[in-house]
Amino acid sequence: MPEVFLRVSNIYKSFAGVHALQGINLTVEKGEVRCLLGENGCGKSTLIKIISGVYTPDSGTIEIDGESFTSLQPVQAMQKGVQVIYQDFSIFPNLTVADNIAMNTFRVHNRKTINWKEIREKAQRALDHIGVDIDLDVKAEALSVADKQVVAICRAIIQDAKLIIMDEPTTALTKKEVSALLKIIQQLKKEGIAVIFVTHKLEEVMDVTDTVTILRNGQMVIDGEKTSDFDLSKFAFYMTGREIVDDPFVPEITDGDEMLRLEHLSLKDGFEDVSLTINRGDILGVTGLLGSGRTEFAQCLFGQYPATKGKVFMEGKEVRLSSVDAAIENGIGYVPEDRLTEGLFLNKSISSNIYVSVLDKCKKAFGVSDKQKLKETGETWVKNLSIKTPDAENLVSTLSGGNQQRVVLAKWLARNPKVLILNGPTVGVDIGSKSEIHKVVRNLANSGMAVIIISDDIPEVLTNCNKVAVMKKGRIVGQYSSKDLTNESLAAMLTE
Repeated sequence: MPEVFLRVSNIYKSFAGVHALQGINLTVEKGEVRCLLGENGCGKSTLIKIISGVYTPDSGTIEIDGESFTSLQPVQAMQKGVQVIYQDFSIFPNLTVADNIAMNTFRVHNRKTINWKEIREKAQRALDHIGVDIDLDVKAEALSVADKQVVAICRAIIQDAKLIIMDEPTTALTKKEVSALLKIIQQLKKEGIAVIFVTHKLEEVMDVTDTVTILRNGQMVIDGEKTSDFDLSKFAFYMTGREIVDDPFVPEITDGDEMLRLEHLSLKDGFEDVSLTINRGDILGVTGLLGSGRTEFAQCLFGQYPATKGKVFMEGKEVRLSSVDAAIENGIGYVPEDRLTEGLFLNKSISSNIYVSVLDKCKKAFGVSDKQKLKETGETWVKNLSIKTPDAENLVSTLSGGNQQRVVLAKWLARNPKVLILNGPTVGVDIGSKSEIHKVVRNLANSGMAVIIISDDIPEVLTNCNKVAVMKKGRIVGQYSSKDLTNESLAAMLTE
């Protein structure tokens, strides 16, 4: 009979009167791979932090490997075998691979001196354990995202992990790297190590997990049922409480005028010889694996890296996108993939993050900003895009990922661009917000805007784009109508 490693009983947690968790019960067995699902703000992060000792519950108990606690300290949780791998991996970029893997064991066990030879030996054993070869002497800052994740997993293993919680572990990985990670998880399972797998990518849930727990609004709606009893639509229903249907996008504007035309556009060390046309009402999907040149292409069109060759035409007129200002002036907006570092001012209000793009248009006499008009702009777009906040003057950092993405979108919509480029528009966004963002994008196209979606999410591209350009090694290798493609055929094009 399987042994229980973790039992969470009747956990409650509130913040400033807001109920984050209400009566949560959770049981995880040794060697079980449990998926923890829910929309942003449902309580997943709070539950993880209670299990790992970061937060103290208001009431309830946590039982780990037979020992019961009403509260935990992080070091206690680690000593009991609980390890959390967060999205940033908590890697020290200036330390070597060996140091990052093994150094923490000395702290957890209160060792006063460091044995460098022992560190290397421990680190090498951990890498050998999962069958991965990484140079122990390389500094972590030089590693790929996938290798940083391997280092974090090795660090957990070396600290005698019995439960590893992985928070959005595949967000920045290629499909090949995801497959390698899923194999490692299966190996951990065979060794009796339990895994709680937190993700927004529902397809991966089917591939790797045994059971599923779903939270909604701080309450448990599904707990411990077999993953095989679910499909994507059933997951979506229990996460959101409603049916989510994404029918393929059919443009309402079928004879739109040419909006953007590229002729043999090239960027040194980025991409080469790109020629394509997008009309009013089109949603063009540019898809390719990491390193295909897709992001450089988007940044070039937005003037961040001016093209080294080729021509750009807006509404039939040749333009030079020599800078970001030039791109904006010509009616191009850009929502970057990394909204936290590139798209938002986290220490500023929601409203100011929206109206920052129209400061030049909201001025009174003598160049003085019209504060009332700016405030109205922010509040209007909070309402238009259903950004969930009690006050537009709250810091943008208080919002969930999906709502932050809407703020970045609102910033550009306030300028009414002719072409809107969305790079990874729903990365790290829950399924409910994802569907709502897709609806906004479709409405923009149907209102006459030309939209470019840069994404390696194949279902997202095929469902929301009427045209698809496939990019590999810096070149467009094919342009198609989305009607002529399937998930399988497009996936084969990207990987072959």
